[in-house]
Amino acid sequence: MNGPSHKLSLFWGRLVKGRYLYFMITPGLLYFAIFKYLPMWGVLISFKDYLPYRGFWNSPWVGFKHFDRFFHDPVFWLLLKNTFILAIYNIVFFFPIPILIALMLNELRVEWFKRYIQTAIYIPHFVSWVVVVGMAYTFFSTEGGIFTNMLVDAGLPKINFLMSNDWFRPMIILEVIWKESGWGTIIFLAALSGVDPTLYEAAKMDGASRMRQLWHITLPAIRSTIVILFILRLGSFLDTGFEQVFLMLNSTNREVGEVFDTYVYVNGVQQGQFSFSTAVGLFKSLVGLCLVLAANKAAKKIGEQGVY
Repeated sequence: MNGPSHKLSLFWGRLVKGRYLYFMITPGLLYFAIFKYLPMWGVLISFKDYLPYRGFWNSPWVGFKHFDRFFHDPVFWLLLKNTFILAIYNIVFFFPIPILIALMLNELRVEWFKRYIQTAIYIPHFVSWVVVVGMAYTFFSTEGGIFTNMLVDAGLPKINFLMSNDWFRPMIILEVIWKESGWGTIIFLAALSGVDPTLYEAAKMDGASRMRQLWHITLPAIRSTIVILFILRLGSFLDTGFEQVFLMLNSTNREVGEVFDTYVYVNGVQQGQFSFSTAVGLFKSLVGLCLVLAANKAAKKIGEQGVY
C-alpha cells in the first residue's frame, strides 16, 4: 500500500473509531464555523466603500483608504492611548487577582466554607454590566450616593467619582475586579486540583512551611496554566469591554474614556460608516494577533509550552 492511501485509511479508521467523540464536538465546531469563521469575510468591506444598496460584492474597492484616514485622524492617538492604558491596567491589576484568590482558596481546609466562598465570588459574574454600572451610580453619585455620603459624614471632601477624569480608569478596573475575579479562579483551581498530594506530604517531612510549599510546589504546578492564559489574554488586549466603558462614559470623562470599541460603535452603528469602523476593528484584531504571536514565542524561549 502506497503512502497517501495508507495515511488516508488510517485517518478514516481513527475517524470511525472515535465517531462518538467527534459527534460530541460537532456542535462546538459548527458554532465556531458559523459565528467565528464565516463572518471573517466581512472584514473585506474595510477595503471597500461598502454601499448597502449595491451589496457586499458590488461595492467599489478602495484599498487602504479607510486605514489611511484612521491613522491620520488626530483622534487615533487619543484612542490608542486610552485603550492601551486601560488594557495595561487590566493586565497589571486584574490578571493576578484570580491567581491570588485561587491560591488562598486552595489553602482552605474546611470544605463547606471553601464552597461557600466560591459560590459568593462566582455570583457577580452573572450580573450584567448594566446592573453593575447602576450599582456604581448608586454608591458613588454625588446626589445621595452611599459611599459619597460616608465621605461627607467622615468630614472628607465630596468627590465626583463618576464625572472625574482621574477616577474613570480606577472605577473601570475596580468594577472588573469585583465582577470577574471570582469567575477567573475556576481554571486555576482546576489546575491546582491536579497537584499530587504526596508532594506536599514530602515537603512537610522535610520541614517546609506553608509558604515554602506554596512557592516551590503550588506555583510551579500552575505556571504553565498562567502562561497560557496570559498569552490568550493578550489576544484580547485591546478589548476593554465595550458595554462597561460605554455605560460609564459621559461628556466630562470622554477624553480619558473613549476607546476603540466605543469609537467603532459610534462610527459604525450610529453614523453608518461600516467600512471605516470595520477597518478600525481589523486594526485592533491585528494588534492582538501580533501580541499573541510575540508572547507565544517568548514563552517558548523561556521553556514554557505556549499555546501552539
